[in-house]
Amino acid sequence: MSESAQPAASRPLVAIDALIDFIARALAAAGVPPEDARVVAGLMAESDARGADAHGVFRLPQYVKQIQGGAVNPRANIRVIENRPGTALLDGDNGLGHLVMKRATELAIEKARQCGIGWAGTRHSNHAGPAQLYPRMAAARDMIGMYFCVGNTNLVPPWGGTEVLLSTNPIAIAVPASRHGAIVLDMATTNTAFGKIRLKAQRGEPMPEGWMIDREGKPLTDPKRASEGFLLPIGGPKGYGLALMIGLLAGTLNGAAFGRDVIDYTVDSKTPSNTGQAILAVDIAAFSDVADFKAKVDEVWEVMKSSPTLPGVDEVRLPGERSEQIYRERMAHGVPLNEGQRKILDELADRLGVEQMG
Repeated sequence: MSESAQPAASRPLVAIDALIDFIARALAAAGVPPEDARVVAGLMAESDARGADAHGVFRLPQYVKQIQGGAVNPRANIRVIENRPGTALLDGDNGLGHLVMKRATELAIEKARQCGIGWAGTRHSNHAGPAQLYPRMAAARDMIGMYFCVGNTNLVPPWGGTEVLLSTNPIAIAVPASRHGAIVLDMATTNTAFGKIRLKAQRGEPMPEGWMIDREGKPLTDPKRASEGFLLPIGGPKGYGLALMIGLLAGTLNGAAFGRDVIDYTVDSKTPSNTGQAILAVDIAAFSDVADFKAKVDEVWEVMKSSPTLPGVDEVRLPGERSEQIYRERMAHGVPLNEGQRKILDELADRLGVEQMG
């Protein structure tokens, strides 16, 4: 059973507004300007609302620790350092990744309106939540969005090697439809994202076989021993190749960290990570009538859904469909937080001297 599918009875619900208010209070207490804190809080809460539990409020204690340790600049001067009609390179000044990527996405969308396509890369950024957040912003403006980044922890060796030189290096693509929700692919280049492993460790749950192996090639199922093994890339050498190319495009091209330069922010809260990301926005109107294109995406959706299923399969799902269902449920009823998560957040509130979550 996935994290997002666990019974709500064992995980008390917290209203989205209460979650946003709490995150904003905590970040502001850590030194983030209130307006910026509210923006980040909204994106973090959206992560939880969409079922990306390992990328939402779960990350808040780590972000605060990085701010207090000096790795993250709470009052960063995010600026464009290279600017051309269809491209831009942003320096995040070690700021919160959500702020850097929101700025980069807005700039890519603006450039796509002018040129048909806009590409924005970042350096000196930080973890920015689940990949899907930013392509969804483009899709909401009748564009196709694609995002990729260098992950913040190396846990994957090159295929056939033993030194961990690659991270999960995720990619997300969002294509808008009309009557249906956007089709949104959000995937790591490994069989799981590292955040899910950290979440398993916090909850005291084992990992399924296939997520990690130890240094002898045997299955590793204890998430607390993650540092002793490797994440497995999707499709074997193909996943390794994809992770490598994403690292070059989001890291090396932008002058950001990649390979041995990547900082594991889960153990080092003092050294800036120099995270690299990239967002691509494609204006549908540059290629097709927008309404016609979105109607055709609806048709694709319906064709896929109409496919006869294998025995034991209830339905065919499209990328992003389950996330959208979870989003509607959680926006209406709240986000589930287990007792362990709630305790950690209450302790964080006490340390920061702010009101605990309502």
